[in-house]
Amino acid sequence: MAVRLTTTPQAAPAFLETGRLVLRPATAADAPDLLALDNDPAVMRYINGGRPTSAEDIRDRTLPRLLHDHAGTGTRGYWIAREKDTGAFLGWFELRPLADHDPAVVELGYRLNRAAWGRGYATEGARALVDKGFTDLGVQRVTANTMAVNTGSRRVMEKAGLTFLRAYTEDWPEAIEGSEHGEVEYELTREAWTRGR
Repeated sequence: MAVRLTTTPQAAPAFLETGRLVLRPATAADAPDLLALDNDPAVMRYINGGRPTSAEDIRDRTLPRLLHDHAGTGTRGYWIAREKDTGAFLGWFELRPLADHDPAVVELGYRLNRAAWGRGYATEGARALVDKGFTDLGVQRVTANTMAVNTGSRRVMEKAGLTFLRAYTEDWPEAIEGSEHGEVEYELTREAWTRGR
């Protein structure tokens, strides 16, 4: 019997499904969508100030990060998000252990294209991942960080159940607009998540 391999983005099995989203592991075939996502200045405003990203950056930096397996959770830590009904690429979500071999503390993140903004996708995916982390992956604490001025991302963190923990500053290799206001960290512990159910 012949085995046929495919590298289409739809080839990877789903990790998690919600009412409107399918989250699945990234593959190298996602590179064009990731390149388009990272070349939208509005998407990258709070990441790198909206500067362009090269295909080499996607190949050499982004894909290795998204394809890395984390022993602590037995998962990749990053998932491609597609609209369930249409299959349209929406972006990616992250629920990645801070220590590769220990699932206790994970970082929540998301990067969605502009077409997905304002439609509740970020909150839907974030909530589902947080729930999966606490129910199936051995997570004890979820943390998330963003620039203090990134009110959209902060709202998603709050809607996903995280609460403000602290404000802090860090040295940016290249300052971008708003970085002078510092960063914020949000968190959700297993105990708080359990109480809120």
